[in-house]
Amino acid sequence: MIFKKDNFVFGLTLGFIAPAFGFLLYKFVKFPGLTLKEMFQWIKLNPNLITVFISVSLFANAALFTVYINGHRDKTAKGIFVLTIIYAVIAMLFKYL
Repeated sequence: MIFKKDNFVFGLTLGFIAPAFGFLLYKFVKFPGLTLKEMFQWIKLNPNLITVFISVSLFANAALFTVYINGHRDKTAKGIFVLTIIYAVIAMLFKYL
């Protein structure tokens, strides 16, 4: 199975993709009537939503990280962790600059 891989690059890939799924999941649950374009416009008008969306998006990485750490697939977990840190730094820069 693909999720049994223990590879750093695979972890980077998962860490890159998972926040997008977290973002979409939150968007469809919390704002089902808005299109993606409208959603991004709404976020621009309400900067406080940025923090919420980033938190939910990074939660997807945290969940994956936990699964891979508990499965003793440390290389994949390291890749996920690295991308989570990068996302968090970018999010902080985006919010405060």
